[in-house]
Amino acid sequence: MALMDLAALIPPATPTKIPGMDGPVSQIFGYGLWLLILAGVGGAGFGVYKLAVADKSRNGGGAEPFKWMGGGVAAILLAGSLITILNGIAG
Repeated sequence: MALMDLAALIPPATPTKIPGMDGPVSQIFGYGLWLLILAGVGGAGFGVYKLAVADKSRNGGGAEPFKWMGGGVAAILLAGSLITILNGIAG
């Protein structure tokens, strides 16, 4: 898969202007929230990978993949709710 194909999957970060917070600050904040979502997706994916290759014996330490997946999902929910709240304030 080419890099341009991956770039098409990421939505454009064009945040709604917040009164009193426009210009570069608003744009950087929008990009930061999208990067937080992508980091959450990466964390959840890494957790799924670790679960797939984990030692399934009784003393294999099976909680670590779920920590990765939970952290990834938490990051996605946090960034998604912040985007929703900011769009509601600006909108």
